[in-house]
Amino acid sequence: MTPGFKVLSPGLHTTVQDLGRIGYQDIGVPVSGALDGFGLRLANALVGNPPGMEALEILVSGPTIETAADTARLALVGAGATLGIRGENARVMTAGQSATVQRGDIVEITLGRQSACCYLALEGGIAVPKVLGSASTYVRAALGGLNGRALRQDDVIPLAVGCASERNELRAPAAPSGSPDQPIRVVFGPQHNYFRKESLAALLDAEFRVSKDADRMGMRLDGPLLLHRRGWDIVSDAIATGSIQVPGSGQPIVLLADHQTTGGYPKIATVISADLPRLGRCRPGDPLRFASVELEAAEEMCREAEREFAKLVAALEPVLSEMELDIGSLYGENLISGVTTGFE
Repeated sequence: MTPGFKVLSPGLHTTVQDLGRIGYQDIGVPVSGALDGFGLRLANALVGNPPGMEALEILVSGPTIETAADTARLALVGAGATLGIRGENARVMTAGQSATVQRGDIVEITLGRQSACCYLALEGGIAVPKVLGSASTYVRAALGGLNGRALRQDDVIPLAVGCASERNELRAPAAPSGSPDQPIRVVFGPQHNYFRKESLAALLDAEFRVSKDADRMGMRLDGPLLLHRRGWDIVSDAIATGSIQVPGSGQPIVLLADHQTTGGYPKIATVISADLPRLGRCRPGDPLRFASVELEAAEEMCREAEREFAKLVAALEPVLSEMELDIGSLYGENLISGVTTGFE
């Protein structure tokens, strides 16, 4: 019997995702992949996988799964998310560390209010076939993942390895969350000249909110209408993840991982790659503000984000068992009040 996890409850929208299907937009195949590539890579690091290995992307509400392997190692990453394990060694863990489960253990994922998505990585990866070089699920075309769709009750998520490796669990130090008021940074264009000057100003000065019309393809924003000055119908051209297109309604749409490959609406600006993970975590109703940066600055921000991620992975630390002492922390505490030097 193939080792894996049986789906008892699938959650709202749980799919297999990796870092995407690169190089096929010219034949109409979207990149897809994780909405929050940062979260997926960190979850993989915690279980010892390569950074781009497939994992479960969990949106809004989490699944409940039953372990159908002798042992399996998993790690959950997502702001405010928790992982509950029911079984002989029952416990509830916050996101950001790995854990090993035994056959029959029930794993329940709960998302916090801070984020709309989280990632569950499984040591060794998920044994699904790659389509055009990627395991990512593109539901609209029934492509990739587990039968080209989101998880359903009674599905079995097949594991590539049957047993967890013998090693300590790992945890990540708390990543800086930044201010919730920090704007999403954009580069104007490629068709910002199609918009009135007051619309360009409104994009940067006003507050928008993620509307209920949001999914992996894109999120429509509620806020001031961004009015065109040269019409809103252009010759279709290529779309990049993070493009902010504005149809005739004037209501902007930020295009995400499953976006169409070409589009015929003007694009007022494009979200920089360093800020795409933050967009992927947004829930309907969340406020958004935008700030403009130049292309060269955006490129440096991308490099800086990668440097910070590398530091975070390098800082992963073993989780001590209940029987082990953290000697460094012990020596760092003043355990006897008033006795801190040899002269007292």
